[in-house]
Amino acid sequence: MAPGVTSLIIIAIIALLIFGPKKLPEIGKAFGSSLREFKSATKGLASDDEDTVKKVEDKKNDVQ
Repeated sequence: MAPGVTSLIIIAIIALLIFGPKKLPEIGKAFGSSLREFKSATKGLASDDEDTVKKVEDKKNDVQ
């Protein structure tokens, strides 16, 4: 096994021991929804930046 896979297995076993089998699905679900929310927020920031760049470029073109 690769060192990365071994590390993930060890982390999963430790998480299972700390949180127990009943809490892990809830934690995974919360982590997934947080990750989705973060991803959508960063996409919004990127599109805002693109809109700002387009507006600045349009103003430069109008002045010329």
